[in-house]
Amino acid sequence: MNRILWEPTKESIESSEMMKFIHFINSKESTSLSSYEELYNWSISYADKFWGHFSDFSEIIYQQPHSEIVDDIKKMPGAIWFKDAQLNFAENLLRYRDSKNAIITIDENNDPKYISYKKLYIHVGKLANTLKNLGIQKNDRIVAFMPNIAETVIAMLATSSIGAIWSSCSPDFGVDGVLDRFKQIKPKLLFFANGYQYNGKTIDCKDKVISILGQLPSIEQTIMVNHYGDESISLNGNNLSWDEIMDNPDTNEINFESLPFNHPLYIMYSSGTTGKPKSIVHSAGGTLIQHLKELRLHTNIKREDTVFYFTTCGWMMWNWLVSSLSLGATIVLYDGNPCYPEPDSLLKMADDLDFTVFGTSAKYITILNASGVKPKSISSFNKLKSILSTGSTLSGENFDYIYSNFK
Repeated sequence: MNRILWEPTKESIESSEMMKFIHFINSKESTSLSSYEELYNWSISYADKFWGHFSDFSEIIYQQPHSEIVDDIKKMPGAIWFKDAQLNFAENLLRYRDSKNAIITIDENNDPKYISYKKLYIHVGKLANTLKNLGIQKNDRIVAFMPNIAETVIAMLATSSIGAIWSSCSPDFGVDGVLDRFKQIKPKLLFFANGYQYNGKTIDCKDKVISILGQLPSIEQTIMVNHYGDESISLNGNNLSWDEIMDNPDTNEINFESLPFNHPLYIMYSSGTTGKPKSIVHSAGGTLIQHLKELRLHTNIKREDTVFYFTTCGWMMWNWLVSSLSLGATIVLYDGNPCYPEPDSLLKMADDLDFTVFGTSAKYITILNASGVKPKSISSFNKLKSILSTGSTLSGENFDYIYSNFK
């Protein structure tokens, strides 16, 4: 592939977060780096300095500073990064508490719902205090069987704010797929929605939830989100509703738990294509600094951006998308079929909500191509700073399609 699909202008390069970081490195190290390639090579030669400077540049909120960037960079695995540092992942994602939109949730009905950064903090505070009152503690595993909605983000932030560990599956997973994952980690509490939307239909989750709970004896408490379907599901044991938690007038303030840099944050899983899914633990500090690097340097996300990724809560790109909150951007969560009611529905939504970053998969690009959709003829895609595709390899045909139809 020798055709250049896109290249930035000199002005956009100079104003980019990548170039700001290059200048930052030059000022700290008395270097004269001037390009991405030079920064890349320098970061390999001086990896410890790279991560130390990026931590300062990205203004990560630490409750206690590190005493050493890395103890032995040649130790892999086993190197200890940011020794003695204490932080809280949720505190970094909730650093903004103003009236700017934090989350836009939208579904196939094309009816967006908005939550400001101020409201997001309040909702997380209510839920975090509820979790504490229920006896949830640091290192407890909390799981979610939830669609891609704001409540899922709030539940994750409340979980991480108190030092508990988060894991999630989307409701389109089969019962066996959920159990193959959650049984490994012995979760204490389950968040679930009573339904979700797909292809113009409401999918009731009642039978799945009852079956999952019947085979997960470690679950002591459930919290239900009334998203679609019946208002309640009759369950044995302790079950709270999301609405009653949010209606509680008790304090909304969050006491962010101070945690080591390598404290577990997420448990994610391998695909399960070669046997049962394997658990993969991601640390709070490692996830935060890596996501900030990708979001700020490689995707150039800033406060004024509206960031979208078509994903479910069972894919790691959901976790990546949510970290955009740490930069004060607006994230868009979509619940539904990206091609309903028409193949171009998601593109029209991107136009209506002024996406500046549009993330999807190679499969979606293939569907658009096969459907004859011409994005630039229906949407003002010049608003987009980035079109991202992850999850599978783009074919040459995909590249040709993007080149001809997106710009």
